[in-house]
Amino acid sequence: MFILITNDDGIQSPGIICLADELSTLGEIVVVAPDRERSAVGHALTLHAPLRADEIRSGWYAVDGMPTDCVNLGIHGLIKRTPDLVVSGINRGGNLGDDITYSGTVAAAMEATLMGVPAFAISLVEGPYGYADFKPAARVAHGLSRLIATHGLPRDTFFNVNVPPGDPGEAVITRQGKRRYEDLVVENVDPRGRTYYWIGGGKPGFEDQAGTDFHAIEKGKTSLTPLHLDLTNYRAMEELHNWPLGALDV
Repeated sequence: MFILITNDDGIQSPGIICLADELSTLGEIVVVAPDRERSAVGHALTLHAPLRADEIRSGWYAVDGMPTDCVNLGIHGLIKRTPDLVVSGINRGGNLGDDITYSGTVAAAMEATLMGVPAFAISLVEGPYGYADFKPAARVAHGLSRLIATHGLPRDTFFNVNVPPGDPGEAVITRQGKRRYEDLVVENVDPRGRTYYWIGGGKPGFEDQAGTDFHAIEKGKTSLTPLHLDLTNYRAMEELHNWPLGALDV
């Protein structure tokens, strides 16, 4: 296999180093990743500034851009060939439920899928006190890569994988869960008396529904959520067809 590896935690993160070491046993790898942490940048693409890529060692490119840039630049500019698979991760911390809309890790896998390349994003839910052992998640990535090589993926579909801390447990197919956002913006006053705000300061909860990614992680299982590129809400279309739309500018 020829595998392109990227992430949003930066090219020096322990997660991507562990992932690359594990996947190198499957064939040739190339790493194209941001030169610094780019968490929560979503599907951002750099259009109004040049990108620079430094080969910090053979087959490892540090890019001063976003995860989506790395996939785009990697495939179309740096490696000059189409990979068999793109793997994004291993992210430190889960990408569960609504988090995927912000995740640069997930966006990188989405970008590969837009280019017709099989892909998955993989994240490790942190254990107590922030401890993270990436080796079990790397083994999950190894096994899933082999499965995708054998069976392929449905059209326009990629996996969002979340691995629980410790034993990765049984792998199950899940659907995207739902976060409960409460008190996520912290308001405070700095020493000069000016008010400032910190987004993400609270601890978000989740709706514990069977079959979701959250539920799987809560049960100590590895969650594999198939995501697709078509964001159309087909269930809503029938209801919306009954709206008296006509000419909206009247």
